[in-house]
Amino acid sequence: MAEPLVSLDGVSKTFEAGRQVLREVSLELRRGEMISLTGASGSGKTTMIALLAGLAVPDGGRVLFDGDDITALDDAGRARLRAERIGIVLQSGNLIPFLTAAENVELATEFGDDGDARAGAGDLLAELGVGSRSHHLPRRMSGGEAQRVAVAVALANDPELLLADEITGQLDSTSADQVMATIFGAWRRRGLTVLFVTHNQDLADRAERRLVLDGGRVRER
Repeated sequence: MAEPLVSLDGVSKTFEAGRQVLREVSLELRRGEMISLTGASGSGKTTMIALLAGLAVPDGGRVLFDGDDITALDDAGRARLRAERIGIVLQSGNLIPFLTAAENVELATEFGDDGDARAGAGDLLAELGVGSRSHHLPRRMSGGEAQRVAVAVALANDPELLLADEITGQLDSTSADQVMATIFGAWRRRGLTVLFVTHNQDLADRAERRLVLDGGRVRER
């Protein structure tokens, strides 16, 4: 069995209003896995994404990335981890509206000089099936195209972990299928560990491993 890339060790999280959304959750995300996470609205799915990405810290327990406790890092250390090893795609996308698709990817890329960045952005957009949209602004793209460009941005620095939070929630079924096909293709080619949150049970069932967040705890389905 593959070694875990990320682990939650007895993690709890309570909102300021006093509502506990995670209760001593222990979970391993193994290298190369494709994992779905479902649960009712407000159950804490986005909170779990934030904790795994180091965007938030737990009230109790530890988050381990490749064996290192990221809860012990400061904000700069967690930001550096995200920049180098974690890709994140959100429901609303993560594109800068006044930059083209290629420029959005270039901004997230650390290939080196400008020529390398441009070439790398073009190659990545082509890999994800949106190469023809390289010079378009986000408002000139369909919702599905924009989300595939957002996936390209998340993959720009060749991360080990890809986290996707309800990225098909605002798309029609055809566009949702295209976006998920993009993610599954990238997962297979790159050997990523992927965790995606969805309300769509059909999409969730496509994952190798299916998790449900309920009552602050995670169970396998």
